[in-house]
Amino acid sequence: MPEWVKRVLSIAGVILAAGAALVILWYALRFLFPALLPFFLAAVLSLFIEPGVRLLETRLRLPRNLSVVLVMLVVLGIIGLLLTLAVLRMIAELGHLSVVLPDYIAGLRQTVEELIENAARLRGTLDPVVLRYLEGAIASATASLEQVAMVAVRSTLNVVTGIPGAILIILVTLLATYFFSRDKRVIVNFWLRFLPAPWAERTLTVGRQAFGAFLAYIRAQLILVSISTAITIVGLLLIGCRYALTIGLLVGLFDLIPVLGPATIFVPWIGYAFLTGATVYAIKLAVLYAAVFLVRQMSEAKVVAANLGLHPLAVLAAMYIGLKLLGVAGLFLGPILLIVIQAGYKAGKTYFRGK
Repeated sequence: MPEWVKRVLSIAGVILAAGAALVILWYALRFLFPALLPFFLAAVLSLFIEPGVRLLETRLRLPRNLSVVLVMLVVLGIIGLLLTLAVLRMIAELGHLSVVLPDYIAGLRQTVEELIENAARLRGTLDPVVLRYLEGAIASATASLEQVAMVAVRSTLNVVTGIPGAILIILVTLLATYFFSRDKRVIVNFWLRFLPAPWAERTLTVGRQAFGAFLAYIRAQLILVSISTAITIVGLLLIGCRYALTIGLLVGLFDLIPVLGPATIFVPWIGYAFLTGATVYAIKLAVLYAAVFLVRQMSEAKVVAANLGLHPLAVLAAMYIGLKLLGVAGLFLGPILLIVIQAGYKAGKTYFRGK
């Protein structure tokens, strides 16, 4: 058999094995993910802080354990400061919103009552088919509002009851981050001793490349969410919204959820503005939402591809195939599978080049 055929078959075998391993891992993690979440987050965080730890080790000659503690304190301090400023701003905005919210609700109720009165007045002149359609639309809107209220109450209760568990996850994550970062060399040496010599180094190479690309993918998603959040906040400030920061952060949060997205915030808001007679304000919100949507769609494939070193078409295809095969989770797992395939290909190529 020609040498090039052997190389192609070997690379294809590595890619297929990596893909199969990822699929098996995905189905396993569906059940194990809650238990492994703190340690997964810790592994990611330890890689994020590694450049700072290495800098303190080499430049200041500090012990690794002390370097890890100092870098973690600095990172946590910066995150804590930013969160504190954001929370204080949100408290101020939510405080004002709680004062004016009853007026908004009263205005919406008055508008709905006027619509019902007008419909009742036109009852005798409307075609029965149109009348049934209007009655059905009103009933559907009322049911939707009730469902939204129930979901809001249930979500609030879930957040409150989930606080103790979240605190435990944060504590375990911080401790695991410290040990992952401090004992990085010990973990790597254990892995090198655990597997046979040729495979140990090769799997580490694939793991480094795949994990580095995964971090790049996470960075790309954060860039996209930051773009949506920034556009929303700036746009709301320009149109005179007093709750720009709170709503902008909510838009960024929903932007992380592909099925929901910014439309979850904008569409009901635009509808409310139209119903209450604020037509100009509704048009401004619609223009802002269109800007957020268009920039997000135009930037997504390009930003992800730029961070991963992949062609935008490949990323787009991976996201679409992942969505069709695995549902919403496939939007994230598709590019990750592509990352693993790319890492396996590079590792196989490097291996055969060295032979």
